[in-house]
Amino acid sequence: MLPTLEALPQDPYIQVFFNHSQSSRYTDPYRHTHRYGDDLEQIIIEAIDSATVSVDIAVQELNLPDIAKTLVRRSKAGVKVRLILENQYSHPWSQEPENSHPDERSRSKLENLVAFSDRNHDGQITTQEAATSDALLILQTAKIPVIDDTADGTKGSGLMHHKFMVVDRQRVLTGSVNWTFSGIHGDALVPESRGNANALLRLDSSDVAQLYTQEFDLMWGDGPGGQTDSLFGSPKPPRPAHQVFLPGSTVTVQFSPHRADTPSAHTVNGLIASTLAQAERSIDLALFVFSDQGIANTLAYRNQAGVSSRALIDRSFAYRSYSEALDMLGISIPDYRCQYEQDNRPWQAPSDSVGYPELADGDKLHHKFAVIDEATVIVGSHNWSKAANTQNDENLLVIRNPTVAKHFQREFERLYEQANLGKTAYLQRQIEKYQQKCGGAA
Repeated sequence: MLPTLEALPQDPYIQVFFNHSQSSRYTDPYRHTHRYGDDLEQIIIEAIDSATVSVDIAVQELNLPDIAKTLVRRSKAGVKVRLILENQYSHPWSQEPENSHPDERSRSKLENLVAFSDRNHDGQITTQEAATSDALLILQTAKIPVIDDTADGTKGSGLMHHKFMVVDRQRVLTGSVNWTFSGIHGDALVPESRGNANALLRLDSSDVAQLYTQEFDLMWGDGPGGQTDSLFGSPKPPRPAHQVFLPGSTVTVQFSPHRADTPSAHTVNGLIASTLAQAERSIDLALFVFSDQGIANTLAYRNQAGVSSRALIDRSFAYRSYSEALDMLGISIPDYRCQYEQDNRPWQAPSDSVGYPELADGDKLHHKFAVIDEATVIVGSHNWSKAANTQNDENLLVIRNPTVAKHFQREFERLYEQANLGKTAYLQRQIEKYQQKCGGAA
């Protein structure tokens, strides 16, 4: 049993929560598992329940029925509810044809949804079971207005990858967490899973809320069934970074994507790089994927200047040919075609503080955060990749606040304590696999 840690103080305007926090415990409302972590779903529900005027939500995916039921309840109370989803996840799963999930990942997702919903364990989802467990069917039945990223008349953006909500245009909830079983609690068919490692922030600021509302309105246009005036992907107008000053904090907000010809310094990846460039002592990264060479070059520059750099990447992405974790480790690995990334720049002085954390089966490191000098946090839905910068609908925050940073620092240390670092046995097997296939040394 892990030790329970004392809760850290929260900033009054920016609160931070983690579904694997060791300073709190809760009971998963679906599997009834008592476990460590902040109940991110309950925090979202409480924020929705606090709404008196409006709730605007842009999330890649929503399959948690208790959130759906809360939205319906507030809508019936007169609160204006609007929802934007990624088109791959914008239809009730219980109404999709059985053959609509050809790949293994989609089938696994559906099997877990069925397992959560099959109350009588007969292997079939009845109409009643669907009506109470399929979140999007619940919203559809209640006629909650929903659009996805095909509302602009296209087949969709790269990804509508946001994970944010604006309540009464006064409060913003955002972070890395998808509003799903696997994003928060864990998988039904993998009892040991506890959900992908994620963060949720709650910001009480009408100025921050205004920026998120403006981005939401660009995507929403005139809503469902209207003109194709929604804006998703890179056709959006340029949106520069904006600074908001709160007591004790400076918050920089920026949204992507950007046109491919946008100067790097004006993009979200440019904001990440410029923030890292200010590091004087330490940079700690916890990232789902890290593939942007420009950001990696900035990290190398600071490392050469004596700044301590540690990085944790999800195991599924850490050792792919395009992963900047490889640069930090001083090696290159070819892709499946036996070709090397042309702009890779392996570090001449490799780091032994790069690797992946040990997580329960079924769980991923889904974070997208950095802690700089234990005082500044970079966080949001934005993965550190070219696709996030130029294709996906994303948001990013740079928060300069030591109180907020302490929460992220603790989460990083939790993951780092059980991490596999340096040239791990798993990495060595990957190298040997490519040596056998492609010949030569990695």
